Amino acid sequence: PVVHGMTIGEYALMINGEQWLDKNLQTDLEVIKCYNYTHDSSYSIPIQPSPNLPNDQAINLYPSLCFFEGTDVSVGRGTEMQFQVYGSPSLVKYTDFAFTPTPNVGAKRPLFNGKKCYGVDLREYKKLDHLELEFLVDAFAKAPFKQNFFNSFFTKLAGTKTLQAHIEKGMSAQEIAATWEKGLEDYQKIRVKYLLYE
Repeated sequence: PVVHGMTIGEYALMINGEQWLDKNLQTDLEVIKCYNYTHDSSYSIPIQPSPNLPNDQAINLYPSLCFFEGTDVSVGRGTEMQFQVYGSPSLVKYTDFAFTPTPNVGAKRPLFNGKKCYGVDLREYKKLDHLELEFLVDAFAKAPFKQNFFNSFFTKLAGTKTLQAHIEKGMSAQEIAATWEKGLEDYQKIRVKYLLYE
């Protein structure tokens, strides 16, 4: 799962407990619990974790938009809207919304540097509690040059070639997510053993 639904401490316990370290190594690990925290608690990070994650909206959208890094679509690197927009010069079938990437602190050589990118503005999009594939599926459907849409980095981001194959077949976001149900059920059984918070 890209969105694992755990604190970093819980995730560390799972990595250790499931022996996911190289050669089944186990580390001497102690996780100190936080008071008054639940998985429903919201937390706004006071310092940007990256120059390309400037605010809570970008952080919330990052898991869903990160897949675009393996495509011919910009996620706003080289703007002040990183991971809150997506677009490409070829996606003119979208709305009138556009942005033009230029070099900045977080992107010295942004994709489509100096070119107008047409796409979608997600700065006011609702808070997500899941991985949203609709953005990727919709962008692929509107892309005029489908053979150039994905690059080799996409498989690294997705973990396998399956997601790309499903999108290229024309499956909807809901149909793709349905193929994950068994794997997610298995994951939930593992995950629950390591949760420290409700």
